[in-house]
Amino acid sequence: MDYFRATRTATYGFLSVLPLFVLYEVSIVFANHGAVGVRVGADVWMKGLLIAVGAPGMLAVGVVVIAIGVFVYVKERSKNIPLRGRFFGGIILESVAYAVVVAILVSTAVTLLLAAIQGQTPLERMPLLTRLSLSLGAGLYEELLFRVVLVGGLAAGLSAVATRREAAYLGAALIGALLFSAVHYIGQFGDAFTMGSFLFRFLFGLAMNAIFLLRGFGIAAWTHALYDVMVVTAILG
Repeated sequence: MDYFRATRTATYGFLSVLPLFVLYEVSIVFANHGAVGVRVGADVWMKGLLIAVGAPGMLAVGVVVIAIGVFVYVKERSKNIPLRGRFFGGIILESVAYAVVVAILVSTAVTLLLAAIQGQTPLERMPLLTRLSLSLGAGLYEELLFRVVLVGGLAAGLSAVATRREAAYLGAALIGALLFSAVHYIGQFGDAFTMGSFLFRFLFGLAMNAIFLLRGFGIAAWTHALYDVMVVTAILG
């Protein structure tokens, strides 16, 4: 099995994001000085749902991670997917390339279509460690919620009624990008709405949807996380 087919599987998607999970959960504890503090919105929603149905907090998260791993193993064990260290390195390099390309294309498109209104967001006023932690968490939890659950679910549902798979994927990508952009203006740390920032996030979400549908969850998660890290450290400006 070659690199592109192997890394698109759920096995590589699950294994490749485990470091993101550990890095985020550990770093956000230090960033919040052990208190509840600030977390990625998608993280709060998903864990809140677990607690609402009676799950015992963080213990449930570990159980869910293990359950997903077992599900992926059972689902794909017959495929004889090779585990190659260089493939995981390839995922990181490919994700870095996508992050840079997406930043250039989306920023250029927004500049040409509509000048975004500049202003300091609540995120930009936070300490660097907090911003880095949230960047990692956004790559993991936002991709899990908006790409795997939302876009994946929409694509599966629309595929059942659409005459062509491409049409189902396009519809799922557009709807998912609209919702992805909209949720950034909700809650205590939500941004003030501007058409420029909404358009930017819509196009970014559309790009991430395309990466997810074509290359899988692992690369989408790492692309998002690395993009955010490069933004908060000013590598991408």
